[in-house]
Amino acid sequence: MRWLISIVLLGALAAGGYWSNQRWPGAVAQLAERAGLRSAEPIAGASAANGPPSATIVDARPVAIAQMRREIEAVGSLRSNESVILRTEIAGRIAEIMFDEGQRVRKGTPMLRLDAAVLRAQVEQAKASLVLSRANNERAVELFRRGAGTERARDEAVSKLQVDEAVLALSQAALSKATLLAPFDGMVGLRKVSVGDYVNPGQDLVNVEDLESLKVDFRIPEIYAMQTKVGQEVGIRLDAIPGRAFTGKVYAIDPAFDPNGRAIILRATLPNRDGILRSGMFARVALLIEQRDEAITVPESALMPVGQDHFVFRIVDGKAVLTKVKVGQRRKGQVEIVEGLEKSSVVVVEGALKLRDGTAVSIAAAKAG
Repeated sequence: MRWLISIVLLGALAAGGYWSNQRWPGAVAQLAERAGLRSAEPIAGASAANGPPSATIVDARPVAIAQMRREIEAVGSLRSNESVILRTEIAGRIAEIMFDEGQRVRKGTPMLRLDAAVLRAQVEQAKASLVLSRANNERAVELFRRGAGTERARDEAVSKLQVDEAVLALSQAALSKATLLAPFDGMVGLRKVSVGDYVNPGQDLVNVEDLESLKVDFRIPEIYAMQTKVGQEVGIRLDAIPGRAFTGKVYAIDPAFDPNGRAIILRATLPNRDGILRSGMFARVALLIEQRDEAITVPESALMPVGQDHFVFRIVDGKAVLTKVKVGQRRKGQVEIVEGLEKSSVVVVEGALKLRDGTAVSIAAAKAG
């Protein structure tokens, strides 16, 4: 009975090994090699009985040449190229509003005027006082020249003239501040006051935004500090405008790192010729670090990871050659090969599990469509 059981078990093991070798011949051989074992020598006469081994059919393709971009992703916010909130420097009552909300204005356009009746009267008073001071100064100088006047009288007349000139300049400056002008070309926002409101110095009146171009501020980890520089390209996508991408360039890098997040703060600019971008929009930013215009790529299915290494099978003279490669970027099912392959290489993309180094292969015909 023991002999019978032993014979049955040995037969089952032999059948299982034969079936596995038929199902995954390459995988069995590779596992045996990794375990430090060598394939058993064929039984004498087996080759003669079975004939020479047939070539293994695989799907192989030439490597592809594509542009690969190394990017760092971040998030940021759009900012107007120039932005200001108009505030009055003097107190007064609003007499006239000379703009429409949402209107485009040119630099120097009058925006808002305060009641300036008192200021104009002060200017006229200063002018009248200045006329008298000039006459008194001329008489004092002439009398001193003739010896009929004192030096003190001449000096007092000169001083009074200078004071009245300063008073006139001060009155005119105050009068000019009663009219607020657009500081640059831009678009007017929503006003916060109405005609008749009394406003104090520093009170918000209306914002003006320059949207001809916009800025985007974003942060990236400090480990990329040595790879960032002014002039790098950024790709920008906005949740508010799906399906459309924008391109800008880094034009400033903050010399101080953000101590809270240990990040580099960068600022890029992007054009807004059609005027659809607005300040405050949430932006997804991709900072271009490196670009390879003729990178070698293969499908991900061609890679065979072994620990930290990666291998592919190249087709050389009808045989599969196991080749170690160094991978780079991954994009949509394609993997960049930095080292190990040439532009003329042909690699196995399907059927690699059936192969071992040196196996004779036959490339399957491409499927129609």
